[in-house]
Amino acid sequence: MYTTFIKSIPAVAAALTLSATAVVAEDWRAWNIHVDGHPNTAAMDRFAALVADKTGGDVTVEVFHGGVLGSQPDALEQVQLGAIDVGNFNLGPIGPIVKEANLVSLPFIFRDVDHMFRVMDGPAGDAVSEAMGDAGILPIAWFDAGARSFYNNTGPINSPADVEGMKIRVMNNDLFTGMVNAMGGNGTPMAFAEVYQSLSTGVVDGAENNLPSFESVGHFEVAGYYSMSEHLIIPECICVNTAKFNALSEDMQAAVTEAAVEAAAFQRELWAEQTQASREAVEAAGVKINMIEDKGPFQAAMEPVYADYLAANPDMTELVEMAQATE
Repeated sequence: MYTTFIKSIPAVAAALTLSATAVVAEDWRAWNIHVDGHPNTAAMDRFAALVADKTGGDVTVEVFHGGVLGSQPDALEQVQLGAIDVGNFNLGPIGPIVKEANLVSLPFIFRDVDHMFRVMDGPAGDAVSEAMGDAGILPIAWFDAGARSFYNNTGPINSPADVEGMKIRVMNNDLFTGMVNAMGGNGTPMAFAEVYQSLSTGVVDGAENNLPSFESVGHFEVAGYYSMSEHLIIPECICVNTAKFNALSEDMQAAVTEAAVEAAAFQRELWAEQTQASREAVEAAGVKINMIEDKGPFQAAMEPVYADYLAANPDMTELVEMAQATE
């Protein structure tokens, strides 16, 4: 579906476009912030191997892991400029560059992870992809980055009313502060490194994150209740420099995209396994996990948050409505 958004390149670059009969070898560099053992690292290595195989070696990808090519903001800029060819990026930091990417940062915009992928694979995701491609960062596959849910040491959260009066740590974003405040709580921005101590001493009553993070940093030791609100589901992408992708022949574009989609399917499997393993670990430690089957009351509570956001960003209204209408 992504080829829908491929733009024409200048005539001087078009002269270099690959054809089915005369192919110029492409050696690409790829950025990845994650280290060995992370699902995305394994998936990016899989992507590189698949690209080489599917293009018969005409396109090769060397992946640099662990952020050795710079921070995500630096790498985003380098992909836009073409100094780095490919990156595995979280869409959160892309919002300041491409406003359409902010769609995924709206609380409770998605009902669950499956709904997020249906949105991103549908018209709303197409609009986000087109805008990102116009900015030089073309997504060719979506990775799973989990869903953030609430946890605390008081009791399970099943409805917005259960958040009332609670002081909950959130990332430093007005949308997330507003999310907690709209439910009657007190959204409290705080450095991630301070959360463990703040939970253990009662400076905050709760926080929010995905299960692998909740488990890996030990927050389960000081927060005995984890409620599956899945209020924030921000995907990651395999993103290619748009001009570099457009300069490939249609056959090569199809091969690279196919490799990315297969690598993304592999990543989603690994992420699901890691999430399940983290869930089993925290439950074995005594954490009580509760599902929230009906997100409707939470989404309704977000009406003032959305009203404020759309008043400041009226051109996002159609995209938000498109996402909300996705079954």
